[in-house]
Amino acid sequence: MLFALPLFAADAKPTVNAGDTAWLLCSTAMVMLMTAPGLALFYGGLVSHRNILSTLMHSFFMICLISIQWVLFGYSLSFGTDSHGLIGGLNFLLLNGVGTDPISNGSVPHLAFAMYQSMFAVITVALITGSFAERMRFSAFILFSLLWATLIYDPLAHWVWGGGWLMKLGTLDFAGGTVVHISSGVSALIAAIMIGRRRGYPEKTEPHNLTLTLIGASLLWFGWFGFNAGSALSSGGLAAIAFATTNTAAATAGLTWAGIEWFYRGKPTVLGAITGAVAGLVAITPASGYVSVASAMVIGIVAGFACYWGVNALKPKFGYDDALDVFGVHGIGGTWGAIATGLFASKAVNPAGADGFFHGNPEQLLNQNIGVLSCWLIASLGTFVILKVVNAFSPLRVSEEEEKIGIDLAFHGEIGYRYVHHEIGEVMESHRTKKDPFAFIIESKASGD
Repeated sequence: MLFALPLFAADAKPTVNAGDTAWLLCSTAMVMLMTAPGLALFYGGLVSHRNILSTLMHSFFMICLISIQWVLFGYSLSFGTDSHGLIGGLNFLLLNGVGTDPISNGSVPHLAFAMYQSMFAVITVALITGSFAERMRFSAFILFSLLWATLIYDPLAHWVWGGGWLMKLGTLDFAGGTVVHISSGVSALIAAIMIGRRRGYPEKTEPHNLTLTLIGASLLWFGWFGFNAGSALSSGGLAAIAFATTNTAAATAGLTWAGIEWFYRGKPTVLGAITGAVAGLVAITPASGYVSVASAMVIGIVAGFACYWGVNALKPKFGYDDALDVFGVHGIGGTWGAIATGLFASKAVNPAGADGFFHGNPEQLLNQNIGVLSCWLIASLGTFVILKVVNAFSPLRVSEEEEKIGIDLAFHGEIGYRYVHHEIGEVMESHRTKKDPFAFIIESKASGD
């Protein structure tokens, strides 16, 4: 009987742990908070006052739209039974078979895990909206979001986390460097180029309310603890490691960006500090559960420099209008973070991971680069095709008149600030009475700016 005890222990089925489940449910709520109000306010403060409601709507609407897509078939495509390493099966349609029993390799209910992952899908699509802010038609936005989530996010999530070919290869992505940030950042670049620049870019595209942006960034930082530490799927030591590395990288990158501005421009800006912090959060995401706190500082410093270059040098040089710097922060930051995982990962930190280049395993760096390259390819080519298809059914871009008066009024019949221009109130009344809402703007002395 004594010799048989280890066998019985090995055959024991996993059980649900109340503490782990509580942490995962809290983390799920925190990641939702990242999208709305976090990302919504972060993006909303950066656009014109004429487009704040439509920008907020992008994030809020994604919670509604992608949550349903996830329940219907998104989760199944991402985490269903593997098919040739490329896509999940249809065994979890409408979350069939996803109940309160624990997941096979953890101590949380399968349903809690599915809901946690749904918030990742939501925010990934919402991130892309920053690239085409202030100029994409709402109908085109909805169709694009559905197709992108289904054809790009779901397969990529399966490749990396759901038993797909990158997971089998050994590519590490603790919380979404490839699945979330590279995919959204690269797709944002393609969308910005295909949709074109905003009217008056770059002279007339200043943020209208940095106070909102700062609040949004703070909420993003807060929610990111659920994003990264929650990916441990338990409330133990691994979550503590991810929590510490996340905060350290964000703080380091924020200081780095502010320092660069102070040195080159003479003044550290609020926008620079918060953008740097977000860049650090992005870069540490894939590495957060595999690296030490000291390594997180290095990752944060490099992220500050790399993303600053992407926003302030690369974008002006090529002239694309990535309105809210999704590629500069998420595309470049996510790419660096995925590569850095291959450099700094250590089994001493997480035995379930792998050693990186600096710990004697150069093969891991190769695996990370394969993951980065594959993500760049599916995101760029897939987004190009999807936008072409969407444009065949609905014009991607708003008309010149709609862009002048703002998407808030043109597509939602609302305005965010009633005190900004008296003319807006008159246009609003015209819109409510079903008169031509553009005639007043065109004929008035107001330029619409």
